[in-house]
Amino acid sequence: MDFGAASGGYCADVTRTVVVGKASDEQRAVYEVVRQANELAAVEVRVGLRGREADALARDYIERCGFGEEFGHGLGHGLGIEVHEAPRLARTADGVLSPGAVVTIEPGIYRPGWGGVRIEDDVHLAAEGPELLTQFTHELLELA
Repeated sequence: MDFGAASGGYCADVTRTVVVGKASDEQRAVYEVVRQANELAAVEVRVGLRGREADALARDYIERCGFGEEFGHGLGHGLGIEVHEAPRLARTADGVLSPGAVVTIEPGIYRPGWGGVRIEDDVHLAAEGPELLTQFTHELLELA
């Protein structure tokens, strides 16, 4: 489920994965890889990184877990007056992350014929380090 919001003219963008019914062991395992990648990138993303370096924070972990081919998009994007702004956090993004930017951290794994998992948070790039703005659970949501 992908949620958007606006406050004071600025946008937010949050995604959480939901399973209808009880999650299988496989769904839980894939979810855990994405959760770990999200949390790793959210605490390691920094001012001064290039977009491709930020993307690698999550991508390298997902690849080590054997799901690299199933993470087909970039790690995230800037947020501001528009939902999708610079900087891009992607394999090919050369731009440098600036102080004060707000970016999404949204790794995902998508398997044809199976489904996908994405966890997206918003992070403020403060000079002293990243500040997680989204305060929603990272637990896998199961709907009965």
